[in-house]
Amino acid sequence: MDLTEGPVVSVVIPAHNEEAGLAGLLARLLDGAVPGEFDVVVVANACTDRTAGVARDAGVRVVETETPGKANALRLGDESARVFPRVYADADVLLSADGVRALVEAVQKPGVLACAPRPVLDLSGAGPVARRVHRVHEALVAPSRGLAGTGVYVLTEDGHARVFPLPDGLLADDGWVHASFGQDERAVVAEAASVVRPARTVRAHLRRRVRVRLGNRQLAELGRPVTANPLRLPDLLGLVRVRRVGAVEAACYLAVLALDKALARVRRDRPVSWGTDASSRHS
Repeated sequence: MDLTEGPVVSVVIPAHNEEAGLAGLLARLLDGAVPGEFDVVVVANACTDRTAGVARDAGVRVVETETPGKANALRLGDESARVFPRVYADADVLLSADGVRALVEAVQKPGVLACAPRPVLDLSGAGPVARRVHRVHEALVAPSRGLAGTGVYVLTEDGHARVFPLPDGLLADDGWVHASFGQDERAVVAEAASVVRPARTVRAHLRRRVRVRLGNRQLAELGRPVTANPLRLPDLLGLVRVRRVGAVEAACYLAVLALDKALARVRRDRPVSWGTDASSRHS
């Protein structure tokens, strides 16, 4: 690979107290990468652990800020990034060098301004009910997969102009990105899998669902609502009929969904804080 003109892609990683997860991501990302191929920037925001040290030990560039918040971290990393296209990756996912190359190749196709990898769920350590809920949800959303929920998205220079600067206090940056492009302008790249760790318990899953609703509400207020095909009961029954999910899995999914909707009604007017789900962090 000819790198005489510099790196071929920038990778921006916002990280708040992600010492454990970040080490895994950087090890996977840099293993097999040609020296100088990736311009990697880790933005350690309001960290009280060794997040910045882990990044420096891996030989990547580091930006530190005392200001917490993912949107601000993404902006700082973006300002420091050197080239397009740009990969924006959560610090707790896993993405390989080959995955990055597949993503870069995807956005070089005419008309494609943004793309994301196919998520692969790491359910190790998840409780039995949470594991079943995640498997059913993934089977339901897979046919209409978008740019949100994968922990990684990629923007061309033209795509970047649609997305940045991010609004202050933005909660769901991946939802903002997804809503910024039409269906023909974005792509999901099956060859580039990102390993994602969903919530390990039902309680953590429900807390995350509250944050998702809050983020979606904010996107609607900002004029970029996330449009997605509704998940219907016939779709779930169809998966059971073809044995893609089992009856027990479907029952668990419906029970947790009912609880989620009940909690949403009870907490509708209550303030909701936006935080990190520690249950899914790598130990």
